[in-house]
Amino acid sequence: GCVLVVSVIEQLAQWHNSTVKAAMERLCNYIPGKYQIIHHIIDREMNADVVCHSLKLCKQDPGQPLCHLYPPPKVRKHSPGLFYALAHAGQKRQIKSFMGFSSVCAFPLLANLCEKIKYVIRNKLPFEDFDGDKFSTFPTLRGYHWRGRDCNDKNTTVYPGRRPDNWDVKSDSNCNGIWGVDPKDGIPYEEKFCKGADSQGVVLLGDSAGAHFHIPPEWMTVTQMSAKSFANLPMAFTDELDWPQFSEITGFLNSTIGGWTDSLYLRLRRRNRCNHRDLQNISQNGMLTAYLSFSLARNQLLDNPAIVIYATIGNDVCNG
Repeated sequence: GCVLVVSVIEQLAQWHNSTVKAAMERLCNYIPGKYQIIHHIIDREMNADVVCHSLKLCKQDPGQPLCHLYPPPKVRKHSPGLFYALAHAGQKRQIKSFMGFSSVCAFPLLANLCEKIKYVIRNKLPFEDFDGDKFSTFPTLRGYHWRGRDCNDKNTTVYPGRRPDNWDVKSDSNCNGIWGVDPKDGIPYEEKFCKGADSQGVVLLGDSAGAHFHIPPEWMTVTQMSAKSFANLPMAFTDELDWPQFSEITGFLNSTIGGWTDSLYLRLRRRNRCNHRDLQNISQNGMLTAYLSFSLARNQLLDNPAIVIYATIGNDVCNG
């Protein structure tokens, strides 16, 4: 990832016939919120591999070959290794500053927040979930892009996928939008529309393929870059560069990145609107799916059945 970003900066400099520093500023102007990247150690003598290894964003494990995308640069005969060019004092200060920034979680005021972020990412749980039912009213950070949207985040008995509470006469306990009583005959709407309909949700246990991992081409193509092309970058980052809302299993939105969404969830919903919001995408980039079931939110006594898909189609096939 680091090498790709630095490579894009170098391409921007070439395309606009500018310095690397100007290309950095151009990229920062494109990106919402001015995501800042250390540019002082980048010059025309150092390729992206050198920069990213020097920042310790890439590393070489003992006994393993050097990980690089570009040909290693020539070094002096008596230099300590590939990254001799970083011996300059000014560059060392920049690296120290960068590494200091990376340890921001050491500050007492931020330690608890960092631990919570690590916990929810590790366990695939929504960051914002006030009642602890594993469903959220917030879209990203493992929110309702990943699971059906909660309609009451202050009540742990209200969430998508549960069987209706007393046919939802007084409130919408399963968040499918169907509740109340028909004044014409006194029959609850949930009973009238959903009784005997065999309502069922869909749950995906998968990795990056199931989570619809995607890097838009315009982010990596300098001729297409603009502020508009990066408008959805913050959302993508908080979803770990995944787009589960467009995936083939749990997708419920249409987007230019994937065209028309025709997901299994939408097909179930078209057949039975009582299935509205009953979806869970429990996937993680590069993660063995065997560990994902702990994050599944399903109660055999209180909830409707669900189609559960165990998808070993990405990294799982390769890493044993």
